[in-house]
Amino acid sequence: MAKPKTNNDAELIKEWSLSPAATLGSSVRAKGVLLEIRARLPLAVRKSLEIEAGVLTLAMAETAKGEFRAASAVVSNALEGIESLPVIPREIQDILTISTTERHRWLNDGRLPSAGTRTVKLRGRARKITFHVFDPRGVEDILDRDLVTVWREEDAEAAAENRRRAALKAKLTRSLRSSKKPSTEGSSDDASRPKLSGWEEFGRDGLLR
Repeated sequence: MAKPKTNNDAELIKEWSLSPAATLGSSVRAKGVLLEIRARLPLAVRKSLEIEAGVLTLAMAETAKGEFRAASAVVSNALEGIESLPVIPREIQDILTISTTERHRWLNDGRLPSAGTRTVKLRGRARKITFHVFDPRGVEDILDRDLVTVWREEDAEAAAENRRRAALKAKLTRSLRSSKKPSTEGSSDDASRPKLSGWEEFGRDGLLR
């Protein structure tokens, strides 16, 4: 049986819609924005902020008006310029629909430009990790120009060329090995005939006459 609502169950609610420029069409990016803003809130009220379908919702008890106003101000301030929040690796992979291998390859060869690095400490651990982040407007440009398709075609062509060169090199290596084998042409019958122990003494004693 459902518990009847009391006055203490009443909530203070405020919502903020994230723009497409902020999420870049990615739910992973939207969750990243949520975590970024939660990190700026007091620990006790962080879980009061949620996100669904690109809409941030702050919900707190009616009795927490002061905390609610303070939290609302933090969220509103954090959302100013949120479209410029750097894109982290898991977000760019979701936005561009690319693999970790592709991200590393294109980052290393310069096709995917880095906007710098970020160092964070893993929760509950002493170890820190450093990773590249990306400019959201640059990521948006990659989407608009469909550069991922272009890069994949370039990679496929490069892989085919590498296979062709490897096959040619293997063929040349086999040819060189074959040319180094000793030739048996022009050898005498005696040279090719097997040597038998005692054959010369056998002939000298006249036993073959």
